Amino acid sequence: MSATVEFYFDVGSPAAYLAFQRLPGICQATGATLAYRPMLLGGVFQATGNQSPMNVPAKGRYMTADLQRFARRDQIPFRHNPHFPINTLTLMRGAAGLQLRDPERLVPYVAAVYGAIWVDGRNMNDPAVVAAVLQDAGFNPEELLSLAADPEVKESLKTLTQQAVARGVFGAPTFFVGDEMYWGQDRLDFVKEALEAQA
Repeated sequence: MSATVEFYFDVGSPAAYLAFQRLPGICQATGATLAYRPMLLGGVFQATGNQSPMNVPAKGRYMTADLQRFARRDQIPFRHNPHFPINTLTLMRGAAGLQLRDPERLVPYVAAVYGAIWVDGRNMNDPAVVAAVLQDAGFNPEELLSLAADPEVKESLKTLTQQAVARGVFGAPTFFVGDEMYWGQDRLDFVKEALEAQA
């Protein structure tokens, strides 16, 4: 039985974007299964008293430069979004809805949204921009927005977020290999080692 890494993410996190780009290769190299766990980072922050490092100016400047370093090293297209922060509530409800109703389309959806935010610098706070991005990625924007507004989907994202907090998650990205938790895309080497140990 192969090892599994659980990936807790929100599309508003640039560090989670870098992890999203690297994790499939790590899983392929170790024979591990990748389990996507959408959550609402704002809800996690509210529940844990944490906040975005970008709210601390000096830390935000450092983090932005550090993420650029990682992106260059790993050859991942990346630029800081000029419209940051992005309100990701509807976007993450879309992710939770696809996981619930059409799981095979979750990864293409997340890839399209991450690309729009962290590569193309699109203003995903604007519903018209969101609709255009989804359309270009082969999704029906009206159907997806309707899915995101479904009460069952709203409840699903709330539950996923509460479960994350209950497990000790306080930020994104967070990974679990078994019961071992790792926080931050700069901890992926430890994730890889843990997966190799279970292979």
